[in-house]
Amino acid sequence: MSCTHDHSCEDHECSSDWSLYKHIDLPKVSALNESVSGSVKSVFKAWEQRLHSSGEHLESNEGDPELLVFVPFTSDVKIKSISIVGGPDGTSPSKLRVFINREGIDFSDAESMQAVQEWELAENLQGVLEYQTRYSKFQSVGNITLHFPESFGGDTTQIRYIGFKGEATQLKRDVVATIVYEIRPNPSDHKTKAETGGGFSQVE
Repeated sequence: MSCTHDHSCEDHECSSDWSLYKHIDLPKVSALNESVSGSVKSVFKAWEQRLHSSGEHLESNEGDPELLVFVPFTSDVKIKSISIVGGPDGTSPSKLRVFINREGIDFSDAESMQAVQEWELAENLQGVLEYQTRYSKFQSVGNITLHFPESFGGDTTQIRYIGFKGEATQLKRDVVATIVYEIRPNPSDHKTKAETGGGFSQVE
């Protein structure tokens, strides 16, 4: 879906403003059935770089177009839309199923579980299409798993870009706990001069 604003979003960078790229925990992103280990990380980039490629992309193993991509975030997010740029010659994914806040999903799980939402995809080689989420179901997303069951007839599935738009909601609980611990006063840092031999006592 294109932006409904009364201006060009390319000029006003609306898409960049809403991009969740900076909130993706990239080192922890992973994929099942990728032909080159770790290649999945190359498809996550800034919105304005979505069509720029140095040849790196995510591709399934030959003869098996199914892919499963796990994407954790550094903060909880609300996801408004998802954008997928696939490969040419029938290698773009033709369907997307998503699961939220479920870690360790494999292909067997994905096939048997009820997805939060599913989309029939179009071949989006120019990166102009976005798929709107059922927004009420995409609140407080700590991680998302993307299941691409099939391509448009190609022997493999290729993905050049995956993008999310929305907003960050709050810090992760473990990060918050660390911050609270760090800001908690340490009594040893607040001794009076009398306690340290400085000759002054605390004023009542």
